[in-house]
Amino acid sequence: MDAFAIIIIVFAVAVVGFALVAPLRRRRTAARPGIEAPPEAARPPTTVLTPEQAAAEAEAVIEEAEAIVEEAPPAPPPVKPRFRDRLGKARSLLAGYVGSVLSRSTIDDETWDELEEALVRADVGVAATTALLEDLRGRVKAEGITSPQELVDALKDDLKKSLAPADRGLRYEPGGPNVWLFVGVNGVGKTTSIGKVAHQQQAEGRSVILAAGDTFRAAAAEQLDLWAHRVEAPLVRGAEGGDPGAVVFDAIERAAARGIDLVLADTAGRLHTKTNLMEELSKIRRVSERPPGRVTEVLLVIDATTGQNGLVQARQFAEAVDVTGIVLTKLDGTAKGGIALAIQTELTIPIKLVGLGETVEDLVEFDPDEFVEALFE
Repeated sequence: MDAFAIIIIVFAVAVVGFALVAPLRRRRTAARPGIEAPPEAARPPTTVLTPEQAAAEAEAVIEEAEAIVEEAPPAPPPVKPRFRDRLGKARSLLAGYVGSVLSRSTIDDETWDELEEALVRADVGVAATTALLEDLRGRVKAEGITSPQELVDALKDDLKKSLAPADRGLRYEPGGPNVWLFVGVNGVGKTTSIGKVAHQQQAEGRSVILAAGDTFRAAAAEQLDLWAHRVEAPLVRGAEGGDPGAVVFDAIERAAARGIDLVLADTAGRLHTKTNLMEELSKIRRVSERPPGRVTEVLLVIDATTGQNGLVQARQFAEAVDVTGIVLTKLDGTAKGGIALAIQTELTIPIKLVGLGETVEDLVEFDPDEFVEALFE
């Protein structure tokens, strides 16, 4: 029963109460000495309800309110964001170069120069751009491609193929608590990504528990606590500056005791030195593998707006904790969408989720074909 039905019930009770009490008040007023009661003819006749009649009327109002609530149409399901609608900045950067290429009548050296500049400026990276264009040149010769339109179509096809060979599903193994570790530097959206993933996994029927493994930053635990309340999931947190591995293992044990499917663990993004951070993450990984836990995902969260810096981060974290997938946040807010290609081609780490906005529904599975088409449409 929602707030609308409650309001109707309260109103009904008030009306019935007034119908019972008003005649009594008038009798008391008329019985007081020195107070002349108003003439009865001036008042409309009042029906005094018996308690049984009042209860029947209240029940009728309640039934009517419940019927109204039941007849209300259900809220429409959230609309999944489209890459094309959210990648306007990246598309705008490429549009000028692609338009210039398509305006030519033939494929010449300037055509190749423009394609190279476009890819580098989109943060595909020099190495990935060079490899991509070398393959494209070979394809142009082998297939006899001569028009700029055919060249752009071939480029799009090669980009899709470069991104395609990867398992993008989030790995879950039935039979015990699965641990998904979220790693990355501070400020990239780790905690928010954990909250959104928790919501999505609950929608798929899995139970989750959150672990505030970043004990070196008080704000991280507070932010994760907000998400825990929002998605109605239990949270395990420790003392500030405490042992992150102990917090995560505590969450694993609670998950096993309560039959919870997933442990989503936050981790530190900055310590005094890079060596300290990587050693701490390696320790958390080892602790999380102890029974009854098992690590099935290590998700590196990268802010797409950082461009090639994200590639540097990916290399460092991959060496320390065996990253299984990338969560690329804020892709809608950057023109440097080529970082997706750079990460996958240079490190062979699949991009599993991308952030296309602020809401829970805006964290979506990465679709290479839709991504490439959105850049060129």
